[in-house]
Amino acid sequence: MEYYDAIVIGSGQAGSPLSRKLANAGKKTALIERRFVGGTCVNDGCTPTKAMIGSAKAAFLAKNSSKLGVYVESARVDMKAVRQRKEELVLSWRNGSQKAMEKTENLDLIFGEAIFTGPKSIKVKRNDGSEIEIHADLIFINTGTTPFIPQIEGLGEVGYFTSTTLLDTEIVPEHLLVLGGNYVGLEFAQMFHRFGSKVSVLERGKRFLAREDEDISEELTRILTDEGLDLYSDAQAVKFENHNGGIKATVIIEGTQQEIYCSHVLVATGRKPSTAGLAPELAGIQLDSKGFVMVNEKLETNVKGIYALGDVNGGPAFTHIAYNDFVLVYQNLFEGTDQNTLERPLPYCMYTDPQLGRIGLTEKEALDRGYDIKVAKMPMAHVARAVETGQSLGVMKAVVDANSKLILGAAILGEEGGEIMTVIQMAMAGGITYDKLKYFIFAHPTFSESLNNLFMKLED
Repeated sequence: MEYYDAIVIGSGQAGSPLSRKLANAGKKTALIERRFVGGTCVNDGCTPTKAMIGSAKAAFLAKNSSKLGVYVESARVDMKAVRQRKEELVLSWRNGSQKAMEKTENLDLIFGEAIFTGPKSIKVKRNDGSEIEIHADLIFINTGTTPFIPQIEGLGEVGYFTSTTLLDTEIVPEHLLVLGGNYVGLEFAQMFHRFGSKVSVLERGKRFLAREDEDISEELTRILTDEGLDLYSDAQAVKFENHNGGIKATVIIEGTQQEIYCSHVLVATGRKPSTAGLAPELAGIQLDSKGFVMVNEKLETNVKGIYALGDVNGGPAFTHIAYNDFVLVYQNLFEGTDQNTLERPLPYCMYTDPQLGRIGLTEKEALDRGYDIKVAKMPMAHVARAVETGQSLGVMKAVVDANSKLILGAAILGEEGGEIMTVIQMAMAGGITYDKLKYFIFAHPTFSESLNNLFMKLED
């Protein structure tokens, strides 16, 4: 048995910085990683998908550049080159992070699978076949999630991609059927449509992006449909069969059974926690009905000294939230702060084109909470910078408290929507009211400058 001050399980966007911070503070720390340093974000999520989305947008712009007076006659997509560029970026981030860890004093990076053997003890089955047992009074779980695969007749027989495996393809599927119209599903759907695939998307819910206000959901659905994607809500696949070298999917759309013939299937129906092999029950750690680690508002489990960070705790599945989990836990434990997850903002961005940047309350949420609200709304076609650059699809929307004039939330569906949303988030954090932004001096011409006109809508 080897003793440490702290053990971190998983090198995701919470575990990696936390392990280095602990080690640099003089704590003898073990970081256990089953696969690759960097977690989902670096290896299977943000870095590779946004790199490929960048390639897809370049293909789209090349095919549509005539609208700007530029004619491209021989543009083609080389998926092998797209994949190679993506791999180079992933390896750069991964290797850089791993080298930094290996140079950090007091930090032991152990590649293998962690298994609890008691409340504060862990057995590690190293990837080289050896085993060790380690102990620490502080343990931090950052094992993340993996794609959830629904039980659908024939799915395993015909084969399918997940959001992880599709990143490694060197082909453009002739017809990609996407199961799940969530944020991940729509990003991949538009990406591969721009690479050249025919794309159909099945969403079980009555509409896409049910978390968003209905008008925002409808606007993005219209944009993607106009681009050429086939989007079906109130739809689900019930059976798959091999058919003439392709796949026949039996689906039910709005109560009517029909068939869709496709070449490949992408399963994007959510994710499940990576806790099955961890044996948390041997440490007395409580899980919820779906297998997520249960934590309080300080991210501590029911076992004192054991914390769960990132989406393994069932919280928002965003890299920036995982990183903030690290900040919150470290500062509470070692810097005397008293932070909690209930009071932090939740910004996020979906990287369809146009982007959807979101912060704070939706219109529906604000009304449900009893606020007296005003809603400012303006099409991106009224944003000078968007029109000038040929990127005028989408809409800007903000919800404000009619009494205090404070901004309650915003949805920016448009070019650089995430960046515009961030300006609003900063205003919200600083208590800057909408009437101040209405006459705020922004540089011209910028996308954020359009916030002047957006909030002037409240006076119309």
